[in-house]
Amino acid sequence: MTQQPKRAVVFAYHNVGVRCLKVLLAGGVDVALVVTHQDSATENIWFESVQSLCETEGIPFITPDDPKSPELLAQIKAARPDLMFSFYYRNMLPQAILDVAPAFNMHGSLLPEYRGRAPTNWAVLHGAREAGASLHEMTAKPDAGAIVAQQAVPILPDDTAFEVFGKVTVAAELALYKVLPQLLAGTAPRTPNDLSKGGYFGGRKPEDGRIDWSQPAQQVYNLHRAVAPPYPGAFTDIGARRYVIERARLYRGDLAEKIAGLPPGLAVVDNAILGVCGDGRALLIHSLLADGMRISQAELKASL
Repeated sequence: MTQQPKRAVVFAYHNVGVRCLKVLLAGGVDVALVVTHQDSATENIWFESVQSLCETEGIPFITPDDPKSPELLAQIKAARPDLMFSFYYRNMLPQAILDVAPAFNMHGSLLPEYRGRAPTNWAVLHGAREAGASLHEMTAKPDAGAIVAQQAVPILPDDTAFEVFGKVTVAAELALYKVLPQLLAGTAPRTPNDLSKGGYFGGRKPEDGRIDWSQPAQQVYNLHRAVAPPYPGAFTDIGARRYVIERARLYRGDLAEKIAGLPPGLAVVDNAILGVCGDGRALLIHSLLADGMRISQAELKASL
């Protein structure tokens, strides 16, 4: 007798949601229902659409506002899932939903490192040399369940969070692809998630991108890399005008004579825009924005 495919309810959003949903479909999973988000008009939508994928594949989907609503719970139960997955869905799922079927979440870090929100951005901000994706059992406590699969990727010295997120998306796809046959067979491994290690981080707001030029250049550079566009960007204010760093690198030459006596902050030296930092080093800023437009060296110099 041919075994019936496993039925799944999938909570998904963003690039990781799209790629992991495609892995389930390729693995023969019967995706009975997808729960996703409406795109926000206030957000820069640079990522792929789970809703568009559902429309293309003919998968039923819903975009509820409240993950705790009785209506959503009823819809999930009606789908009769054998398994549930959460792939970059932004809301915490209540215990009543987790009780419906075994549930697994894809988190964008090497758990137990960087639990919580925006793990890729936090990893870059802290100068981590490695990122990755972890598929783990879902519990009421976020990112705390046993680890089922992990895939690591490198963070290179000049990688931005956007570039690292691209790698993490591939890592998520690989991690799920490799373990899916075992998940469907009920033989997937379980590795304890040691919460005494790593740390939990909250969400990031645009204001968190404000630059403190008194910090060492490497810290300022890590901030730039962590929030560089398409994220809101690291910024500094001069008077009433806000300047956002679009592209920059650590200045790797000898700057001692060129910036002697200059206070920390933006400066124009030898027709180059520099971000002078508290340790006497600087960022070489290749593209600086104000009001969404690139600012030339001459324009910046006139405002200093």
